[in-house]
Amino acid sequence: MVSFTYTAADEEKSRGVRRMKAMATGLLALVAVVYALATWAKSSGAGGWAGYVAAAAEAGMVGALADWFAVTALFRRPLGLPIPHTAIIPTKKDQLGASLGAFVGENFLSADVVRGRLRGFAIARRLGAWLADPEHADRVTSELAVALRGALTVLRDSDVKAVVGEAITRRAEAAEIAPGLGKTLERMVSEGAHHRAVDLICVRGHDWLVTHRESVMAAIEGGAPGWTPRFVDRRVGDRVYRELLRFVTEMRDMPSHPARGAVDRFLRDFAADLQSDTDTRARVERLKSDILARPEVQDIIASAWSSVRDLLLAAADDPQSQLRRRARASLVSLGTRLSTDTRLQSKVEGWSEDAAAYVVTTYRTEITSLITDTVAGWDATQTSKKIEANIGRDLQFIRINGTVVGALAGLLIYTVSHVLGG
Repeated sequence: MVSFTYTAADEEKSRGVRRMKAMATGLLALVAVVYALATWAKSSGAGGWAGYVAAAAEAGMVGALADWFAVTALFRRPLGLPIPHTAIIPTKKDQLGASLGAFVGENFLSADVVRGRLRGFAIARRLGAWLADPEHADRVTSELAVALRGALTVLRDSDVKAVVGEAITRRAEAAEIAPGLGKTLERMVSEGAHHRAVDLICVRGHDWLVTHRESVMAAIEGGAPGWTPRFVDRRVGDRVYRELLRFVTEMRDMPSHPARGAVDRFLRDFAADLQSDTDTRARVERLKSDILARPEVQDIIASAWSSVRDLLLAAADDPQSQLRRRARASLVSLGTRLSTDTRLQSKVEGWSEDAAAYVVTTYRTEITSLITDTVAGWDATQTSKKIEANIGRDLQFIRINGTVVGALAGLLIYTVSHVLGG
């Protein structure tokens, strides 16, 4: 069973309770002695005053005994007797816990109560005024940075990489890229954005041909039939090389070259096929899947997390990083708006009230069961001992007050009886 922890402070309180018990019991003994002496004096003819004292003392004893019984019955059975409805806390602990849970649920966890309390707090305005202070915004930013670093430290890179890689791959596989590529290519061709790429290819092609003349010649001669003379192969190769170089040079230097127009037409047709031709789109999707399935591509996708993680950690550690500076500025701006914009305040407070009301109405049973289950798990004896240590001193005052009030009531009743009796 789960019980309270009985601490040294509780033991000190228990000593105070014992002192108060001794005082209350001593007062009971005192009025008992007074009653005995007053009764003896009355029977000995000491005078009318003895009757008044005896009546007061007698009523004081009754009040003291009644309150002793009531106080004792809360924690144990008086004199160990099995009197019904005694030892209330040990025997009714679970019922008390259930009643406490029901009380909390009805009076604290109702939607109307929560809304009323939140509305009176003016959460949005207070939060806005607090965040508008740059020092407070900086403090929140620092705490968020610590939380971010903690979260990034706890996360295992292998797990995150696997999740990120799977998410990116699944998203890429689910989205058809051919139409988007077609629209992009169509716009690039219509705007002439591809001309620079064509220019670059022509320049690099010309330079390569100039540098690798012998390689081109060897490739051409190597493809000639074996029965042709070598000098013929050489002349054919030279002619082909010079024509190829001339073609590339003209294409490089003439923006209106027919080959450039052919490239434009090809790109326009290809852009149209990417958007409307079923076979072309299917081939692009197969190519996309093949590329995504390659280990090298998967490694690149997975390594993206490492780069992002390093960037986030560096930004979180640097108070002057763009991330933290933007976060501070955003918090200050939000705080300023919250503290001055009444419409925003109303929205935020409405969201807060709705969220709190949803929580208390949806999870009221779970919250109150925490109280009832916790109380049910307490050890009855230890619970009673703990509660008595904390409130027993005040309960002993009840015994003392009962003695005094009982004596005064007894004296008043005795006096009234004598006055009316004549």
